[in-house]
Amino acid sequence: MPYVTVGKENSGSIDIYYEDFGAGQPIVLIHGFPLNGHSWEKQVAVLLEAGYRVITYDRRGFGNSSQPSFGYDYDTFAADLNTLMTELDLRDTVLVGFSMGTGEVTRYLGKYGSERVSKAVLMAPVPPFLLKTDDNPEGVDRSVYDEIMKSIVDDRPAYLSEFLKDFYNADVLLGERISNEAIEMSWNIAVGASAKGTLDCVPSWLTDFRDDLPRIDVPTLIIHGDADRLLPLDSTAARLPKLIKDSRLVLIPGGPHAINWTHADRVNPVLLDFLKGN
Repeated sequence: MPYVTVGKENSGSIDIYYEDFGAGQPIVLIHGFPLNGHSWEKQVAVLLEAGYRVITYDRRGFGNSSQPSFGYDYDTFAADLNTLMTELDLRDTVLVGFSMGTGEVTRYLGKYGSERVSKAVLMAPVPPFLLKTDDNPEGVDRSVYDEIMKSIVDDRPAYLSEFLKDFYNADVLLGERISNEAIEMSWNIAVGASAKGTLDCVPSWLTDFRDDLPRIDVPTLIIHGDADRLLPLDSTAARLPKLIKDSRLVLIPGGPHAINWTHADRVNPVLLDFLKGN
């Protein structure tokens, strides 16, 4: 199993697990909370078939990566991504982030620039800024995130069950675009993540990316489901075309948060067209 080492905690190393398949232009897929790199399975096969090199990795605290007690913030997440990009010497890369992974893409480009990157994709994005403040009235009240953290502390497995229902809009799409077995698989992956990392990720969702966005200087595709219950369209993706110079927003009708799974049949053609320059 391949790893890159991104730090140390006491006597142990902090290692990021990654998978690297195929040949051609590299595509780095960055997963969402609370899953791992395997959540991209409906995209990996399609991208490999289209002739791309596909790299997935597990965020620290999740999947097969180390579960340290610290580092669950976007400066650290972006530094982890930068280590991976540097260790693999990736060039002409397309960074594709889903949900929480869009924060890595945005902070990486804002902090490290686009020397190694040719395009970016933000799918069900967290940016620009989720927290409601005087200068960000489109955001969400902090009390919502305080309640999420309380639920994680009180009963993390039960919280994850409820979270995944809205992740997939299971009440609407179960049996049509998502199965009970797929939801159970997601729960099994999520419950195996670091308990502290799961909790500590919640404040990271409130990161202000507004200074990073104008620094994105590569063509950027934004994809969002118009039925996303977790990251409201008007607070997130709908605001981005005005903040990213060369960007385009594509809405997936009826799409929940997890559009890369439930609506892969609609997402994948849009993604492939963008990669081909259409």
